[in-house]
Amino acid sequence: MVLTSQKLIGISCCQKSFGTFGMINHAASDTYVRAVDRVVGAVPILIPANGVSADVDTLLNHLGGLILTGSRSNVAAIFYGGPPQQPEDAPEDPERDHVTLRLVRGAIERRIPVLAICRGLQELNVALGGTLHQRLQDNPGCIDHSTPMQPHGAVRTGKAHFVTIRPGGTLSTIVQSERLAVNSLHNQGIDILARGLLVEARAIDGTIEAITGTHPGYLLGVQWHPEYDFDCDAASRRIFESFGTAVRSA
Repeated sequence: MVLTSQKLIGISCCQKSFGTFGMINHAASDTYVRAVDRVVGAVPILIPANGVSADVDTLLNHLGGLILTGSRSNVAAIFYGGPPQQPEDAPEDPERDHVTLRLVRGAIERRIPVLAICRGLQELNVALGGTLHQRLQDNPGCIDHSTPMQPHGAVRTGKAHFVTIRPGGTLSTIVQSERLAVNSLHNQGIDILARGLLVEARAIDGTIEAITGTHPGYLLGVQWHPEYDFDCDAASRRIFESFGTAVRSA
């Protein structure tokens, strides 16, 4: 038997329908797997969205780090006391929520490094008692943060706006800048920030774009997707490098 010193990194999955007959699958984008392989330097493990049956304690006993992924689905309003989703056909994935919200709280308690991306940032806020805006573009004065409906991937995931980063904060130390161009592929956003979280960056309309925790250990959430361009964007790569350093040090 060959033993490895590499840590296991849990990557949250969504429930998605695939194929001719719409069979439910548990899926995460290859971009997260490649980021863990190429930058974090650990072993990626996909965590199924199997709802209340998930054995979160067993997962946390084996994980060296946790990545909460982005998704088309919204965090279900029932988990933060929000009104019914608008529009009514907005996609939700409560089975994922039942897993990830518990994973977040358990990982923080055990000081397991957490990197939360897009939907993951929203899950992090909800898990700790915060609330969400369901559609930022419906709020007066907000820019449209939603995914550009462009067939060309480079346009769809390209830089969309700037964020201003808190001087001297955790994120500015990681990316070595106080202003950053980011992509934007989300409808939901933080409304009431949970206790124990700090704002690290905001968009030009005031939307919270990055958060860290006051808890011991590594905890970073970003509203954009650094996994799309870590191979060519220095700031995106530094985010995954910082996570990898935390995983090896934990």
